[in-house]
Amino acid sequence: MLEKTAEKTKGKAGKRDKFVDLAENRTKNAIKAIRTIAKLGNRSAYDYTEADVKKIAGALQREIEALKARMTQSGTKDSVDFTL
Repeated sequence: MLEKTAEKTKGKAGKRDKFVDLAENRTKNAIKAIRTIAKLGNRSAYDYTEADVKKIAGALQREIEALKARMTQSGTKDSVDFTL
């Protein structure tokens, strides 16, 4: 009986460890990718408009909102709430 309880506890700890490892690595990679996009702000090397900046920032913001929604609710990644 104690062995099953220990296995369940170990399983939950293992899932937590896996989550922490993956979350840290993926978050670091996302931050690096955003910093790479930010390098496009070099006006001496690139030509872009304010509309371009808004499109990029908007796309990133939408993904952040989708991430928050998915992690705080039991919804699926495909659920989209839209009202006009």
